[in-house]
Amino acid sequence: MSLRNFKVEKYLQDGETTYGQREAIEKMADELTERGYDNVVAIGIGGTWAEWYPVVHYMKHKTDLPVYLCNAAELLVREDRRFLTPNSLVVTASASGDTKEILEAVKMCKDEGIEVCGFTKNEETPLAKLLDRAVYNACGDCEDSYLMYFMFGLRLLYKRGEFDDYVEWADQMKDLHKNLLRFREEFEPQAAAIAKKYARMPYNIFVGSGILWGETYLFSMCILEEMQWVRTKSVTSADFFHGTLELVEDGVPVFLFKGVDEYRPLDERVERFAKEHTDMLTVVDIADYKFEGIDEKFKEICSPMVLTALVTERLAAHYELNTGHSLQFRRYYRQFEY
Repeated sequence: MSLRNFKVEKYLQDGETTYGQREAIEKMADELTERGYDNVVAIGIGGTWAEWYPVVHYMKHKTDLPVYLCNAAELLVREDRRFLTPNSLVVTASASGDTKEILEAVKMCKDEGIEVCGFTKNEETPLAKLLDRAVYNACGDCEDSYLMYFMFGLRLLYKRGEFDDYVEWADQMKDLHKNLLRFREEFEPQAAAIAKKYARMPYNIFVGSGILWGETYLFSMCILEEMQWVRTKSVTSADFFHGTLELVEDGVPVFLFKGVDEYRPLDERVERFAKEHTDMLTVVDIADYKFEGIDEKFKEICSPMVLTALVTERLAAHYELNTGHSLQFRRYYRQFEY
């Protein structure tokens, strides 16, 4: 099947390149394990914060070790940073390598004698020159980021004896991009129909939970708001019933991203309500997409990667077609100082 604005060979090659960082990622995690640390502090902002979210979320469910996810801009003005010490394992990322808030947060850590490791596109970025340890990868799709960040986080847990399945999971990730390509092809007709129907709606509600919350937030804000100027509201399935439900009625689009983790009953509750109160409910259910060569027990970990392939990549491509607004054009973001 033809996929709009999508280069299959490049995508699969980028997948191989990303998976090829496995040795470097494991080396970085192992060296930090040998060095020792009291907690893990991931620093992000915007889309990068959202990409770290499921990794931190999953780690918190597997370890008693304190694991924090910090917004870089908030960290810079926060007065109480007692959790951030030279004994912290601090990790960050910036695909461009020049995200202003990330650079300032790393500089702050360095000034306080705190080592920082991270991910960026190459050795020449401003971020790369600040990091104590780094993994380089120029591939830009979100699933590439998820794969690398999960490799790092799960390797840390493996070395602590808290994720014994790491080697099996990592070995199977060789087949990740082939599966995500097939999922794109399965979803393409639905993506085209959704975008044609909803791309010009004045208000849209996006709902997700658990390990999918970061990607739900990312798609609604970093893609539709930033790149398509579409007005959205993103809300967790739990919080949906404490405000947002009052705005649901016929003519109001509700997008529900159903996960396969323990939070799925919260998604199902939203689905039951929305079916009764709007004629514009769209459900993207991760359970509908079956992996080949990847064990079912790893589906929760891989679910943000599936969602990003379906909506952040394919649905966005069709929104662009229907809004007539290029995904590359910004009015304000990175256009001037603010």
